[in-house]
Amino acid sequence: MKYLNDNRIVYRRYSPDKPTKEYSWGWYYIEGTYGYYSLFNTTAKITTIRSLKWHLLTIWYLNPSMDKTKFDKTAEIISNKDNGFTTFNISNTVLNSLINDIYKQDLEQPPKNKLRKIVFRDGTGLSISEKLSIVGKLIGRKNMIDEESIYQCMVDLNHNGKKITIGLIAGLLNCSSRTIHRNMSQQLKDEKDLLNEKV
Repeated sequence: MKYLNDNRIVYRRYSPDKPTKEYSWGWYYIEGTYGYYSLFNTTAKITTIRSLKWHLLTIWYLNPSMDKTKFDKTAEIISNKDNGFTTFNISNTVLNSLINDIYKQDLEQPPKNKLRKIVFRDGTGLSISEKLSIVGKLIGRKNMIDEESIYQCMVDLNHNGKKITIGLIAGLLNCSSRTIHRNMSQQLKDEKDLLNEKV
């Protein structure tokens, strides 16, 4: 992190999209936004090659003035297990192949990102439970229990370093665990397991 900060490498960015409502703690997007990027904001580490590629692509996208030499060095540092970003070792051959793939990407197209309905400002002073309470109030309205609201809760729990459980989601959305089970597709269940692996 010291290398990223010392070299002024951007790894977080608020969304440029217009919010539905702005609060002192952040923004609410009724339709959600894909424009919020926040890398290395939790203790979760990069656990797969695919995730590493996404992180490197996002850094390349968020730093349009970065030259190839600096990007290569940044990729080396992030992919080195000893630096604490990843849980695995990667060979130079695989890393170089990843980097070459990233160079070929069209940077006019933002990297695929998670949809967020609620974005908190940095340094709000809010505790995790206070943040989750806000999430529950804004997206846990009656008759709004659907895959999208469940997924939003999952993303926010993960973003705040919490293990995702059916009980926690039900508590946030003010409904029963049975309702969550009923509205969760297999795809969402798989995503829940994937997110929990990173906590």
